[in-house]
Amino acid sequence: MSRPIVRLLLCLSLPGLCLAAQSADAGGLTAKIGRVQTAVATLREVRVRLDWPAAAEHGELQLQAASVVAPDLGYRYTDVVWRCPLQRDGQGGWRCDGELRSGRAAPLRLSLDLGVAVTDARLSRGAAVVALHRNAASPDATRIDLTRVPLAWTQALAAQAWPEGRFKGGEVDAQLTITAAEREPLRVAGPIALRGGAVDTPDGLIAAENLGAQLQLDARFGETKRFDLDGRVQGGELLFGSTYVSLQQRASALQLTAQSLPGGGWNLPRLRWNDAGVLDAHGRAALDAQSNVSGLELDLRSDDLSRLRDGYLSGYLGLAGLGQLQLRGSADARLRMAGGELHSADASLQAVALDDAQGRFRFDGLDGNLRYSAAAPVASELGWRGGALYGLDFGAVRLPFASGAGELRLQRAVTVPMLGGTVGFDDLRLRPPSGGRGLDIRFGLSLDRLDIARIAKTLDGPAFSGQLSGRIPQARYADDRLDFDGGLSMQLFGGSVRVSSLAMERPFGVAPTLSADLALDDLDLEALTGVFGFGSITGKLDGRIDALRLVDWTPVAFDARLQTQRKPGVRQRISQRAVQDLSSVGDSSLVGSLQASLIGFFDDFGYARLGIACRLADEVCHMGGLESDDGGAEGRDSGTKGFIIVQGAGLPRLDVVGYHRRVDWPTLLERLEAVGKGDVKPVVQ
Repeated sequence: MSRPIVRLLLCLSLPGLCLAAQSADAGGLTAKIGRVQTAVATLREVRVRLDWPAAAEHGELQLQAASVVAPDLGYRYTDVVWRCPLQRDGQGGWRCDGELRSGRAAPLRLSLDLGVAVTDARLSRGAAVVALHRNAASPDATRIDLTRVPLAWTQALAAQAWPEGRFKGGEVDAQLTITAAEREPLRVAGPIALRGGAVDTPDGLIAAENLGAQLQLDARFGETKRFDLDGRVQGGELLFGSTYVSLQQRASALQLTAQSLPGGGWNLPRLRWNDAGVLDAHGRAALDAQSNVSGLELDLRSDDLSRLRDGYLSGYLGLAGLGQLQLRGSADARLRMAGGELHSADASLQAVALDDAQGRFRFDGLDGNLRYSAAAPVASELGWRGGALYGLDFGAVRLPFASGAGELRLQRAVTVPMLGGTVGFDDLRLRPPSGGRGLDIRFGLSLDRLDIARIAKTLDGPAFSGQLSGRIPQARYADDRLDFDGGLSMQLFGGSVRVSSLAMERPFGVAPTLSADLALDDLDLEALTGVFGFGSITGKLDGRIDALRLVDWTPVAFDARLQTQRKPGVRQRISQRAVQDLSSVGDSSLVGSLQASLIGFFDDFGYARLGIACRLADEVCHMGGLESDDGGAEGRDSGTKGFIIVQGAGLPRLDVVGYHRRVDWPTLLERLEAVGKGDVKPVVQ
């Protein structure tokens, strides 16, 4: 009865069978083998025992192996045990079907048919089946058919190309031929179908869910590994770093060749992805040992940018706070990277429109080219028909660019029509991320006679009037922060407002933050209070608003001090309505030289000085009034002394004094709203 054992061992060994011992005992026949070596796998410490009682129709075969290792395929098993009833097939061959165990893993079912010319094996667990077929006429080739095999079963094989990948779900069907010719690399080739594939990496930078594919695989394993994939990817979601791809139910053609590099990493000489009408990308790439892109030549085309946004750009746009950006039009691009850095880029836009759903910006009719070069000089030109910035419309312009030595720059200064005036840009220079440095943009900015009334109307603010002009010699955008050198000057209410130390964080991202210092000079109080519905005050107002900070355009901090300055020929009068409004906003009281019952007989009062201060921090406004002789703010000390807001003059003399130095900021805003409605009354002492 030793013939089936010899056939079994020959099937396993292919050529390298090394018998350590063979003996018979009263219970049957036993063979001990130190090593069984094949082109695919090596078995060590193999023990085969056959029990076949005399006159029985079948016997029992037991095979044990301390380890089974297939290094090229990445598989390793220990403590392998297979028991099955062995019987003849009636044609000179043998058949055995039984339970296969490896260590503590769940058992599988292994069925083996050893025919005269062919060998068939079937490994299964539930509906998952791995079937093997070998023919003596072609001993170097083994066919393996996979049916509803969990993707996790292929983890070890996939780890030969991608050790970081972890399969989390999905099923595979395949018809693969494994060719193990002598002195040739192991080859695995054939069609693969994937359903519901799910995979990720420990760092979370790569992931896929519900992925389907029909692919043709041709893989070679040796000192150099090579993979060729051709086919289609159907539906699902993929994440590559910041790139999020949502295929929904679309099918995209994939062509890929990957070759391992001696020092680690991969060369991808053939790369093609065609999501019809949405994105067509083709080229080649190289990855270093850490899977970072070290080289790239890629051509891209999108005929419909609106679909491109949902399918491919939502990850990048979300990080920039532009997740709801609306895109229209078409575009081409060509990218070249070398040494892990951008070498050249050429983008062509056709009838492109950008519209931020939050109303921060809009560009209409973007057309032209934008070219960047890290080496030889190139020129390009980009323009638009119009657009808006925070609801403020601007006109058409053409921007001539030049690039070279890693910098993109304007060839000459340009002006953009806006709000009845112009906005000018000059010396614009852009450097993309390189050498560990992030994106860096620098430019000069000039504003000439912008209509403030139109700005106020667009922003639903008070009906200001005047003009905004100024020049910023240089602005710099880096690390998601925009800093301005120089300042701006606004002509408002017969005076001026100067803006300095202007900066913005996340200007187009989530919760944009603006900081600035403002200096007010000679504002006409009568015009100012008329706009705000704040009664009537005549005189000239100076002041400062330092360390102003707005988050999402809402004030969260500032240190403000406003005070009148006596000017020759300028009357200083305050109406009764204005007194009421000031006392309400400042949580103040009136101190008069006449009895309270007589104050109502006067329409206005003379005043010597008027001043109010507020330092906002943590939603609390620390209030103050007129400056004292030593330069401090009266009433800002921690005592109970009040602070003077209005110092009266003449008869009747009327002072307005504040007593509450800490005022809740939301409450103060409610009072300002009440002032606009005229729903306030003075408190008289």
